[in-house]
Amino acid sequence: MQVQTESKPYDDINITPMLDLAYVLLVIFIIMTTATVQGMKVNLPKASAAPSLAQQTTKAITVTNDGKIFLDTIPVTMAELEQRLVQQRALTPEFPIVLRGDRETQYQNVVDVLDLLGRLNFNQVGMATKPLVK
Repeated sequence: MQVQTESKPYDDINITPMLDLAYVLLVIFIIMTTATVQGMKVNLPKASAAPSLAQQTTKAITVTNDGKIFLDTIPVTMAELEQRLVQQRALTPEFPIVLRGDRETQYQNVVDVLDLLGRLNFNQVGMATKPLVK
C-alpha cells in the first residue's frame, strides 16, 4: 500500500475564532460604556423619607471612610475642590450640591467640606442618607 502525499498549500483561513473574540470584546465594551457611575460607594447613614436634592442635576461631593474627597467620581484635594466649585459656579450660578459622607469617616472631614461650602456661599446643600427602614 502506498501513501500519497500531496503538498497542497493551505489557502483558507478559519476566521470563526477571531469573530468570536470580536463579539466578546464588543459585548464587554457595550456593557462597560452603558454602566452608569453615580459616585464612589460609601456606607450612608439612615434618615427619614424627606424630599431629596439627588433627583435634580447636582454635584456630588463624597467623603470616604479614609478621608479622601471626590467631586463626582474624581479624587480632589480641598484646594482643588474649591477651585472646581468656583469654576462650576461661573458656568451655573445656582446648582445643588449633595454631600455624601461615609458613616465611618471622621466627623472633621465632613465639617471641613461643609465649611468650604459655607465660605463659597452655597445655599443648596444636601446630605445624602439611606432611607429609614421600618
